[in-house]
Amino acid sequence: MNSDRELANRVAVSGDQAAFGQLVERHQIPVRRFLRRLVAGDVNAADDLAQDTFIIAYHKMHTWKGTAQLTTWLHTIAYRLFLDHVRKHSRTSVMAEVPQDDTVASLPAEAEILAQQLMSLLSPKDRTCMTLAYSAGLSHAEISEIVDLPLGSVKSRIHRGKLKLQQWLKEHDHPIQTNGSTPPKEDRHAGSAA
Repeated sequence: MNSDRELANRVAVSGDQAAFGQLVERHQIPVRRFLRRLVAGDVNAADDLAQDTFIIAYHKMHTWKGTAQLTTWLHTIAYRLFLDHVRKHSRTSVMAEVPQDDTVASLPAEAEILAQQLMSLLSPKDRTCMTLAYSAGLSHAEISEIVDLPLGSVKSRIHRGKLKLQQWLKEHDHPIQTNGSTPPKEDRHAGSAA
């Protein structure tokens, strides 16, 4: 199996569409999941932004230097497109509604929908940091690079977002409760305690 670097070089040098197809296949699910959380479950907007992310990536593959992982570079493109989307649609878009108290996420798909809806409680930057930490499993440093914030700000945004979501669940006596666990490898992942 070819590495991201090898495939990206083929795309950058000769526009190899088959190599790019392999990169899309590898990275489309995490990018779409990231964008769906950012747009609080607006599947159409997320899919459009994901498609735009990969179109831009194809045309700008020669600019990826390989100092960061390809996934970090793709998430950066996706995040910038999301910010443009927010600016363009801030007056007219309606994000997903906060879940009703009786919403119970018993199936994985329902839990994902609930998670996307809960993201609407957070500011776009907090939502982004939380999603990159817990959904994408990126480190604080990688998130800092994507959102262009200092490391300490990333940590505090993740902590603040987590507290806000836990508070909502507690206030609404929601059946989904957090157990205070953190993702594995606390020292690497942004989901670790700040």
